[in-house]
Amino acid sequence: MPTLPAPTRRTLLAAAAGLAAAPALAQAPAAWRPSRPVTILVPFAAGSGTDAITRILATLLEPEWGQPIVVENRAGANGALAAAHAARAAPDGHTLMMTTNTPHGSNPALMRRLDYDPVGDFTAIGRAGNYTFWLVVGGDSPIRSLQELLEQARARPGQLSYASGNSTGIVAGATIARMAGVDMTHVPYRSTPPAMTDVIAGRVTAMVVDVSASLGHVQAGRLRALGTTGRERSALVPEVPTLHELGLEGFDIVAWAGLVGPARLPAETVSAINATFRRVWERPETVRRLAGIGFEARTSTAEEFAAFIRAEIEKWGNLARAAGIEPE
Repeated sequence: MPTLPAPTRRTLLAAAAGLAAAPALAQAPAAWRPSRPVTILVPFAAGSGTDAITRILATLLEPEWGQPIVVENRAGANGALAAAHAARAAPDGHTLMMTTNTPHGSNPALMRRLDYDPVGDFTAIGRAGNYTFWLVVGGDSPIRSLQELLEQARARPGQLSYASGNSTGIVAGATIARMAGVDMTHVPYRSTPPAMTDVIAGRVTAMVVDVSASLGHVQAGRLRALGTTGRERSALVPEVPTLHELGLEGFDIVAWAGLVGPARLPAETVSAINATFRRVWERPETVRRLAGIGFEARTSTAEEFAAFIRAEIEKWGNLARAAGIEPE
């Protein structure tokens, strides 16, 4: 039986170094956790789709972090008020924002002056997913299809109207009018709930709204869905045809949401928030719960979300220009 060689000095030194390193690894700093209540800013009013998904997230994060999660609604200026406030917050992880394609996609094209830089003033944390949007009219409206809406708009130029409570509603409404060659009056609102109220009451003809905020009204018959805005039918409401199918060929507008913090948020804080966010958001029961209100959960790394935001600013700028929307 061969004799094993005696350990060399180099081998002994390496082993000693490994043993010395073991306690250091065991004492590595724990992942970041909040030390006080966390505020998540919502750029739209209570009752909006973004408000709904943020409140779900808050209930999921509280037991993970052992701190209260405060959902703060700061509606107005297409979400710019909330975005400007988030941009000025301390970069310590205790103030976050559930943003959408409004503050971090279309606002640079829709507004002449922004009090924030959608890229430079923020740290991307992670994507939350996509909203399903549809074109609706009031439940008591005589209009029962996209074709009837457009026929009436052609017969009465400028007399039919469409409401908007966010940039998706603004851009989608203008795109429908442009593609169909009709003249409809735009009626902007600070947020989705009051816009829906006026559509239900018949004071405004129609609006493009997210399923998350309007599904209950559609199910109760207070609103009537005419068609969804994505190129493909939504798996969440597969029975509703797309505007593309109904004659507006190529119509494809999809809205999204995601979590951001102020610029200069430390990398370890971003990593910890992203990991906890994805863990609770990807749970099958969470995905089902979100689908039940018309939201498709979809997560990402922080780096992927940062690149996504930059691409979306360009995309929504192109959509706004194609629709003939002038910044205000």
